Amino acid sequence: MKRFISFAFLTLLFCVGCESIVRVEQDPGGDDGLPAAISSEQIEARTSDDPRVRKYILPERIVWHSAAGIENAAALLEKRSGQATLEASNPCILRSDKDKGAVLLDFGTELQGGVQIMVWHTKDNKPVRLRVRFGESVSEAMAELGGEKNTTNDHAIRDQSILAPWLGTAEIGNTGFRFVRIDIEDPNSFVQLKAVRAVFIYRDLEYKGSFRCSDERLNRIWRTGAYTVHLNMQDYLWDGIKRDRLVWIGDMHPETMTIWSVFGDVDVVTKSLDLIREETPLPKWMNGISSYSMWWVLIQYGQYMHSGDLGYLEQQRRYLAGLLAELARCVDDSGRETLTGWRFLDWPTAENEPAIHAGLQSLAVMTLTAGAELCDVLDEPALKAHCLKAVAKLKQHTPDPAGSKQAAALMALAGLADAKKLNAEIMAVDGPRRMSTFYGYYVLQARALAGDYQGAIDCIRQYWGAMLDLGATTFWEDFDLDWTQNASRIDELVGEGKKDIHGDFGNYCYKGFRHSLCHGWASGPTAWLSEHVLGVKAVEPGCSVVKIEPHLGDLEWAEGTFPTPKGIIKVRHTKNADGTVSSKIESPKGIRIIRSR
Repeated sequence: MKRFISFAFLTLLFCVGCESIVRVEQDPGGDDGLPAAISSEQIEARTSDDPRVRKYILPERIVWHSAAGIENAAALLEKRSGQATLEASNPCILRSDKDKGAVLLDFGTELQGGVQIMVWHTKDNKPVRLRVRFGESVSEAMAELGGEKNTTNDHAIRDQSILAPWLGTAEIGNTGFRFVRIDIEDPNSFVQLKAVRAVFIYRDLEYKGSFRCSDERLNRIWRTGAYTVHLNMQDYLWDGIKRDRLVWIGDMHPETMTIWSVFGDVDVVTKSLDLIREETPLPKWMNGISSYSMWWVLIQYGQYMHSGDLGYLEQQRRYLAGLLAELARCVDDSGRETLTGWRFLDWPTAENEPAIHAGLQSLAVMTLTAGAELCDVLDEPALKAHCLKAVAKLKQHTPDPAGSKQAAALMALAGLADAKKLNAEIMAVDGPRRMSTFYGYYVLQARALAGDYQGAIDCIRQYWGAMLDLGATTFWEDFDLDWTQNASRIDELVGEGKKDIHGDFGNYCYKGFRHSLCHGWASGPTAWLSEHVLGVKAVEPGCSVVKIEPHLGDLEWAEGTFPTPKGIIKVRHTKNADGTVSSKIESPKGIRIIRSR
């Protein structure tokens, strides 16, 4: 519970509003209070609103400091303002007479933003040059750029110098981090630091969904998945806040499932869907990946089911119709998919071509089936028939999952093979090994379809829980249980003879410190626990009809909330002595609840 003290603090912050103010020099002669040279219409045309707010976060502890060149590091843990004052009281001092002083701060949890550095006095009252390094792990914040551990400034500059003013404040950074190292760079100089505060930038959203059960480990996992996605809900829905600050539309699918379970209908989803649509004229594939265009359709389906927003769906009619027609053309006479572009599922399957084909075959079935339902809503009967004809052809071919849990999961979800058989022969073998944080969500979904709820719960505890055991406060781009052998935690200096869980592992594009430790696609357990343990699932658009079918496995009880357009559904399930489950359900007016028997 100690690890989530900071999380609870941050959750409290989310409830506090903040107004963004743009100040314009006033001209008394202007009718609208603006200078004569600029009008309110021009202001509107040249600006855009930022849905995010900023908060200042104090460091939680000093992880490390140099042996010399520093005095009174603990002063940086005191609660102080960022305002300059003439009187320097109990400063932290970095010197560079002989050895250059440095300090490494821990802000307690992963954050998106930068730091504010408040300076009292400097040598000769001149600006002083400081080096600032951000890290998602202690070892990343301590690393030099480049090297065998692949330290980078990709997507976000996390290692740079800054001139800090005498009696002033400097802000630096726009990245994902938990740890910050500050070094004095100027020779024969000093700086008196009053405060170093994280500048936390995020959307001020209410956590409408919730989950609690008799296992605190699962509770922490649910909250961590929710927080991971929350950090990535910036101006658009990103994949990672340090690296991959992009709208990867396929990666968005598990993120959106978490968003609908925790926050409800938020415009960052539709804004991101529209961005990729506008930047991908047909017949191009979104992000250059055919499967990602299919995920766009599946997200559109989920968006309609959860929001019931027919007006938004109508806006997609033209593009959706063209994309579905293009996908239907990518089926040969034998029923095999013939998708072009980058044929990609996730990184662990990148070299397994039979598994990629099996996954794409399955995704084509799932996408064209969902597309047919959307065509029904949009009154496009000819296109609906065309989609269903392509689905019938695709189902004539049963691919080989080639031992891949990811491919097997998609085949089960598409109905191309028996879910129980695939679970027993592939997905349940070796527990959570040979999984990925991205497609782990679909493995969990497929195991639920096979009725193996207990196996899925155990998998969540072991796989995602292992990241928490290593100090994670957000879930990672990828993870392998084999990495944990003799590995140090991310919140400590790597000990003698120990492995660096961040710098020593990774593959493909995420080797070493380039590996993101806050990746929204890894949040799947949050959505899964809400859907299958709480048992809440929308079965009609706009959550007008919701099915509640809990599966507690070895849990004694579970309770929580689920957001809908009509309000919050509240549930509590308790296991009886005979193994049956008693449920208490409260739902808003206008929602019909279907309860399992």
